[in-house]
Amino acid sequence: MTGQPRPVVLLRPVPGDSVVHRLWAGTKLTVVFGISVLLTFYPGWATIGAVALLVLGAARLAHIPRGAVPSVPRWLWVLLVVGGVTAAMSGGDPAGLGGLLYFLRITALSIVLLGLGAMVSWTTNVAEIAPAVASLGKPLRVLRIPIDDWAVTLALALRAFPMLIDEFRVLYAARRLRPRTRPRTRRQRRRQWAREAIDLITAAITVTLRRADEMGDAITARGGIGQISAAPARPGVNDLVAAAIVVLMCGSAVAVELTVLATP
Repeated sequence: MTGQPRPVVLLRPVPGDSVVHRLWAGTKLTVVFGISVLLTFYPGWATIGAVALLVLGAARLAHIPRGAVPSVPRWLWVLLVVGGVTAAMSGGDPAGLGGLLYFLRITALSIVLLGLGAMVSWTTNVAEIAPAVASLGKPLRVLRIPIDDWAVTLALALRAFPMLIDEFRVLYAARRLRPRTRPRTRRQRRRQWAREAIDLITAAITVTLRRADEMGDAITARGGIGQISAAPARPGVNDLVAAAIVVLMCGSAVAVELTVLATP
């Protein structure tokens, strides 16, 4: 008997208390941004492997259970196989497998970047994101850039995203439970699909506006949007140690990439 597929859970931290959970949100965002820039300029196997080790080590320290990882749908496996076969047909060095190796490297790079984003989502409270963005963006205030407004907008979007996903799932389940007549012609099927799409979009917009109104009332009752980006969190010793480990591993990977694995 096969188990139920595990759904994708976004922006909801895994319960627990670990070194990774206690890191400042700004440190995590800075590390993710720096690693993303590094992989943009040095997308080699050494750097991908180093980042993968960092992600796995952070997941072990944070005690992330296997159940938090979503199941991979079958159609995605089929798509990867088709993409690998197509890339292998393009040939290239070495030994005619250059296309396949390039496809595997791009796939590994995508998985690593998804793992980085997932680690931030699993170990960071959404309420900590806005203050961290406001603190990191302080130098930009000299240029009269509204960092606080951007941080508040980001915080509200992150808080509303999981809530709206749940609402849309309920709407979709309710639509599937509605009795439907089976159309006889293709034209009737197109009209029925169009009516159902319009009804679903209208219901989704109504739910979104209602949720936005409720969130606005809650923010007003708690003192306005200024309270969202006013948390006093700052980096500590653990953040410096984590940043040093990331810089050391990524620097070593780049050195290996430019010396040992460099093509003559």
